[in-house]
Amino acid sequence: MKADIGLIGLGVMGQNLVLNMARHGYCVTVYNRTPSVTQRFMEGPARGVESIVSAATTEELVSSLERPRRIMLMVKAGSPVDAVIEQLDPYLGAGDIIIDGGNSHFKDTARRAAALEALGLRYLGVGVSGGEEGALWGPSIMPGGSAEAWKHVEPIFTSIAAKAPSGEPCCAYIGPGGAGHFVKMVHNGIEYVDMQLISETYFIMRELLSMRADEMQRVYHPV
Repeated sequence: MKADIGLIGLGVMGQNLVLNMARHGYCVTVYNRTPSVTQRFMEGPARGVESIVSAATTEELVSSLERPRRIMLMVKAGSPVDAVIEQLDPYLGAGDIIIDGGNSHFKDTARRAAALEALGLRYLGVGVSGGEEGALWGPSIMPGGSAEAWKHVEPIFTSIAAKAPSGEPCCAYIGPGGAGHFVKMVHNGIEYVDMQLISETYFIMRELLSMRADEMQRVYHPV
């Protein structure tokens, strides 16, 4: 049986996304450049999960996938993304899909999308938010890039995404090029500003107003 999707990069986010996909009925092939990392994952969190299989090489990963082949990268932003794309390129064919799920700069994503589409491949830059727990139980997902590629990954991403109270998935196609990673950048900016506000107000209440913890709690979360 061919796998539905491949994932490269078994850090905590990558591992938890794989477990999330498997829990929702998808078969996933995993690969990590350090074989011991793959082995620990397969013998640990993925132990006994028949829908998760490992590959020893990128070529083996690609050959294990249904067409069009869908491959998600969860690697460090920057040159590592380009390096993995270069490793995959000899084994991919027209219509295959590469998905960058890291925090790449949106201009890099737009560049990669244009270059790969010129070769007949399809590219998605996908912002993923929610940390380790979100990756496992439901992240917010911000896909951008090839609209045609999105049609092939939409069922997977909408199923694993967090759900609003209405049941609507926290995942929607953002737009072409680097749009998905642009939105993730804006999202991160808002989040970090919120964190800075919390830290500064905490400092004022504790150091300048000498407030107790229970008093500060009531300010942050009034009854």
